[in-house]
Amino acid sequence: MLGSRIVLKKGSRSTGESPFWISYADLMTALMMLFLVAMSVTLLAVTTKVDQAAQDKAQRDRDIATLLRRIEAAASKHPGVKVDMDRNVIDFGDKAHFDKNSYSLKPEQAILLREFVPEVLAVARDQLGQKWLKQIVVEGFSSPEGDYLYNLNLSLQRSQRVLCVLLAKPFNYERAMSADELEQIRDLFLVGGYSFNSAKASYEDSRRVELRLEFFAIGEQRASTAGVPRGNFGSCALGAN
Repeated sequence: MLGSRIVLKKGSRSTGESPFWISYADLMTALMMLFLVAMSVTLLAVTTKVDQAAQDKAQRDRDIATLLRRIEAAASKHPGVKVDMDRNVIDFGDKAHFDKNSYSLKPEQAILLREFVPEVLAVARDQLGQKWLKQIVVEGFSSPEGDYLYNLNLSLQRSQRVLCVLLAKPFNYERAMSADELEQIRDLFLVGGYSFNSAKASYEDSRRVELRLEFFAIGEQRASTAGVPRGNFGSCALGAN
């Protein structure tokens, strides 16, 4: 009919006219790629740090081995003195034995210490020594005879006696240590008593002292002593050895 209204139905929009939306699968794929990239960067950074730490440790081990070899070379000039490379210990053998219930060193033992220790100090002053050598612990030991606390005190007295003979006035025919060397002993050396820990096979071998070398960890530095009062060295009781 002429008077009829003609209604035109709008067709649905074509797919190409729809707003652009990333599908859920595409979104998850993109997120996964971002995660993988982030993990790769993180793993690379961690691996680099681990590799650097391993290289630093290997270099430290090589440097310390070099220092020990230098001290071993110095010890070779003094029969009976040895360096235990595994324990980082200078072993004087029968050159640093004590009599039973005694913490006195014989004159020849004192002379040996005053001859040998300056050579260790020279190694400590070189570049590697300043970088890695932290301190030298004088460890005293006793045989397992008698009371524990008595022996513990005796071990400590034996350690102290080593410092006494190092800082004591030398005999006329000895080379006197310089003021710098004496100060270096004060800065580096510590004393420790261990009673009959690490006792040897015989009582005589157990009554001894050793020098244990301690080294800095990676990144560790020596604490500054600037401004700390030095004081006098003083003297030890029971006369000088």
